[in-house]
Amino acid sequence: MKTEIIVALISFAGTLLGTLGGIIASGRLTAYRISQLEKKVEKHNNLVERMIKVENSVKSAHHRIDEIKEEQLEKIKS
Repeated sequence: MKTEIIVALISFAGTLLGTLGGIIASGRLTAYRISQLEKKVEKHNNLVERMIKVENSVKSAHHRIDEIKEEQLEKIKS
């Protein structure tokens, strides 16, 4: 009977260590994946910020082009 208890305790310890090892490995992998996703999101956000600046610049350039066209049309009409 004593040997069965020892075997059960060893089996329990092995199961416990295996489970804890799996939990730790899974946690590390999840943390790594999250950090990689955060890097991708940061790159995306930087791109979005740059595109907003470009859009504003293009918008003001279009307004200026329209003003120049109107000035030229007024010169032609006069």
